[in-house]
Amino acid sequence: MTAISFDDLINLERAAVKANDAVKGLPYSAEAWKPWFDASAEFQTAVTAYAKAEGKDRVSVEMDVKKAVRHAVAMEDAA
Repeated sequence: MTAISFDDLINLERAAVKANDAVKGLPYSAEAWKPWFDASAEFQTAVTAYAKAEGKDRVSVEMDVKKAVRHAVAMEDAA
């Protein structure tokens, strides 16, 4: 078992999505976009560690997390 849980991955992906939403439509600036880059990198690193510790396919873990996050967003939009 790993110290990183699936819920932790979901929270990290939500943070990356939120950071991306904050810069959408803005002209590129390394300083302005750094929070999104950092959040995305943290998510990717955590996915890799989780998949390795759990003996799971890394891509499958990432897709499962992204599906859970995007499905939740779609459900919230429908409400």
